[in-house]
Amino acid sequence: MGGRLDGKVAIVTGGAMGQGAGIVRAFVAEGAAVTVADVAEEQGTALAEELGAHFVRHDVSDAESWARVVEDTNTRFGPVSVLANNAGILRFGDIERMPADEVELLWRVNQLGCFLGMQAVTRTMRKNGGGSIINASSVEGLAGMPGCTAYAATKWAIRGMTKCGAMELGPKGIRVNSVHPGMIDTPMTRVHGGDAAMEYGASKVPLRRVGHPEDIAPLYVFLASDESSYINGAEISIDGGVTATHAFGG
Repeated sequence: MGGRLDGKVAIVTGGAMGQGAGIVRAFVAEGAAVTVADVAEEQGTALAEELGAHFVRHDVSDAESWARVVEDTNTRFGPVSVLANNAGILRFGDIERMPADEVELLWRVNQLGCFLGMQAVTRTMRKNGGGSIINASSVEGLAGMPGCTAYAATKWAIRGMTKCGAMELGPKGIRVNSVHPGMIDTPMTRVHGGDAAMEYGASKVPLRRVGHPEDIAPLYVFLASDESSYINGAEISIDGGVTATHAFGG
């Protein structure tokens, strides 16, 4: 029995750890040829060797790095048909105090990196009949949270770029959708409070638990596969229910 992604060629940015590594594992398990693209060389190389994938050191904020990773993947596996624009960083900061250089770093990695990824794969996908671009936004791209203004700005931008990309690239056979995870237990989130943060986060989720990369990866498989061939411009929350509510007075 074949995999759901047989014949697909995928790039997963931020693929060395956390949600990205979960996506890589799921893609490989379903038959895709995968390039793991990340700045974390040691972890990325180890994961690629374990799974039979290919690792490329990649800075998502650099257009030349994007050109290299796409060319490398096209040469090694064939034309890229799936891009999981997963790479991102998280920084908290009050509006009054957050340094401008941290705001700019969030913008460069999260927002510019996502845009450059869409730009880099479009020519290959267009020439080869289409493809699927999956952009990692966040629940902070659907609603607000104190201390998250700069981060949320990038995630709202990704949501907007996804809508525009779906309209512009849809006629070329390229689908663009955004995924909006809630609190997911990864090294990136654990830096900000460890077990205590996970326990507090779980108390705010209707399902009373935080998510794990294994909860996120199946959605990426679905959006990468032909099963989702009529889904374009969608924003899909995967958050245990936190965006199903409203607030009275904050």
